[in-house]
Amino acid sequence: MLANPDQFAEAIRLFDAANSEDPNLENSDDGRPIAKELLYAQRMTACLARVAPNAPEAVQLAARCQHIRRWSIPRADFPMTRPGYHQWRNTLKKYHAELAGQLMAQAGYGPEPIERVQQLVQKVRLKDDPEVQLLEDVICLVFLEYYFLPFAAQHPEDKVMEIVQKTWPKMTERGHALALQLPFSPEAHALITKALGMA
Repeated sequence: MLANPDQFAEAIRLFDAANSEDPNLENSDDGRPIAKELLYAQRMTACLARVAPNAPEAVQLAARCQHIRRWSIPRADFPMTRPGYHQWRNTLKKYHAELAGQLMAQAGYGPEPIERVQQLVQKVRLKDDPEVQLLEDVICLVFLEYYFLPFAAQHPEDKVMEIVQKTWPKMTERGHALALQLPFSPEAHALITKALGMA
């Protein structure tokens, strides 16, 4: 139940407008080229609707703005090391949260719902907060369904195994069950099964 459907719709519109500016294009499920981060946001919303149709408004908003304008802070701007990667990810989380807050304020939201969405986007108290954990499940499911095979094609198998083994513990048992029901190709299923068998 949305407190103010018009306000919610305006926030989604602003999020989507920001992501529509992504210069990187990707083909949607029907083959149309679409801004990469807009497509990601739509996939997050669709997955959340399947996993938790009655998800709280804050989780719905956080799902839609999870990667908002992600291209604005390129990975190449940080050292190509593990600490550099973590620095990049932490910078992104703060940026996504700040931008989402600005756009929510523009849509008419007050400080409390803005702060809640920012907590979710930054994954504050993951494992202790069921709503943050729900969002994390959706993030992992979207990665496994849409981005795992392209990732696997670009990296050596040991790196792919490592990513699966790091992704799995982030999810709940329900998330695991949902992941195993995804329509994986035989190749993706074999990679995931091998990675989990090695864990």
